[in-house]
Amino acid sequence: MKLKNIIGISMIALAATSCNDFIDVTPTGVIDGDYVYSQPNEMVTAAYAMLGDCWYTYPFNLMPYGDFSSDDCYKGGSGTTDTGYHPMEIWSTLTSPPGELDELWYRLYCAISRCNRALVSLDQYGESVLGAETAARRVAEVHFLRGHFYYKLLTMFRKIPWVDEEIFANHLEEETRNDLYSYEELFAKVINDFQIAYDGLENESIDGGGRANKIAAAAYLAKCYLTLAWGDGYEASNGVGHINNSYMQKVVDYTAVVMNSQYGYLEDYGDIFLPEYKNSKESVFAVQTSDRSEDNTQFGRANWSNMLNGCWGMWSCGWDFHKPSQNLVNAFKTENGLPMFDHYNDNISYPVQGVASAQKYDPRLFHTVGMPSWPYKYEAEFTMTKENSRTPNTYGYYTSLKDVPQCSKGETYDGSWQAFAMNDYVFRYTDVMLMRAEALVELGQLAEAQNIINDIRKRAENSVAKHIAYAADYCQISTYPSGYFSSKEIARQCVQWERRLEMAMENDRFFSLKRWGIASETLNAYFEKEQTVSYEGQSYAEYLKDARFTPGKNEFYPVPYNQLYYVPGLYTQNQGYN
Repeated sequence: MKLKNIIGISMIALAATSCNDFIDVTPTGVIDGDYVYSQPNEMVTAAYAMLGDCWYTYPFNLMPYGDFSSDDCYKGGSGTTDTGYHPMEIWSTLTSPPGELDELWYRLYCAISRCNRALVSLDQYGESVLGAETAARRVAEVHFLRGHFYYKLLTMFRKIPWVDEEIFANHLEEETRNDLYSYEELFAKVINDFQIAYDGLENESIDGGGRANKIAAAAYLAKCYLTLAWGDGYEASNGVGHINNSYMQKVVDYTAVVMNSQYGYLEDYGDIFLPEYKNSKESVFAVQTSDRSEDNTQFGRANWSNMLNGCWGMWSCGWDFHKPSQNLVNAFKTENGLPMFDHYNDNISYPVQGVASAQKYDPRLFHTVGMPSWPYKYEAEFTMTKENSRTPNTYGYYTSLKDVPQCSKGETYDGSWQAFAMNDYVFRYTDVMLMRAEALVELGQLAEAQNIINDIRKRAENSVAKHIAYAADYCQISTYPSGYFSSKEIARQCVQWERRLEMAMENDRFFSLKRWGIASETLNAYFEKEQTVSYEGQSYAEYLKDARFTPGKNEFYPVPYNQLYYVPGLYTQNQGYN
């Protein structure tokens, strides 16, 4: 019997059956919508839960897009085909229909949907259930969360649909175009979310750690204005020639709020990246994680964005992703304690324990990059060798240190996948101070900018004895002498260099290069030189011969093709992509 005849007979049989037999049944496993919206506090909690509700294929920390795509690191793993991130490290077409970009877009909009639902719930039930004061605070928190997710979407994809609680409530999502607003207009909406948070929150979170507060909102406002202050994101209209001083002044104003708050520099640089210090004064806002002992669950709430980044052979499942580049290692070289700006990359250099060398390094190298012959994350019993690299002929021998705990502390989840209770910093205090220094330089306030950079370098100088005493003879770092910031050009170079060293491997590098309008110049020079590197005779990174950054196109990632065709004709693609 043909399938269509079977279906037809079945439909007749169903039609003849009493409706009461199969329609009037209470659904199971479903929560009543009206009940859900009557629980505003729980709806806010659900929105917060999205902060860390990510996975290595859609990491909300944007690691593949801020680091793999930059001169700071390689993708890593078993080879170029391991995961779908190889196109990001060589800037190929990036437009295959499925994949990581599509998943990231979708998941970020899922997070925004939770924020919109929470705002609807708060509007309808907030005051009656929570009281006016708490309800207003929750509204401010949710606007912060929505701004956070939208900032990531906007800086990644540029052309995005703005879906707020009003569009959600009126079911207009599938009628909302992604080219309705300009880049600056979209930023204005994101800024408005953070301004609502800033105006409605206290300096310290009243209801416990992990929640947004006024200081975190000030940091995000500074970041938004700093991004806008350099231009519209494309190199042709971004960079030094397009500085908006009024936006730069906003950066100074909002970073002053952070500077005069309860936050500050943690005394030792290495402590910043140990889980026992994850909510220190350095942490202005971070995505919270936990292990089994902290929350009494089976596995804890691990950082699944960084789950592939453990060192090969050090962990039960160290997949060896997020591999520092030779260019980054070279950038830590110093001469008389200061950066080797113009000739840092003239030759390959790396410290080997027990081998004397006249070449000295910024101490932050030993907190950032795991290298053969050196203790892994400060523990001599876990000293790295060349065997701790999964594919040295492709990705070399270095490993990331910041996103893992010490081996002696163990893994949060130790099944077939590994993960750690390592918070993801959204803002740490030093990052905010670097933003401030960047703005001060462009406003001509060079002395204060130099003071900030020297404070950061002084902390690095004092970060040897506690964790990396074994590397003391290889380290040399100095502060800039009085008057060194004698021009904007010199000061700008120093500030940008400091950001690279201080924030290395923290998912920031590409976005900074784009902001400064120097991504194509920097990355294409890097691709040309890096493909020839080697370590003790082992060459690697030769795949970079296929890499090329195209200005006017690659400053933003393409709107994922699945999204373009979800509602045909609704979305338009970013320039340069077919």
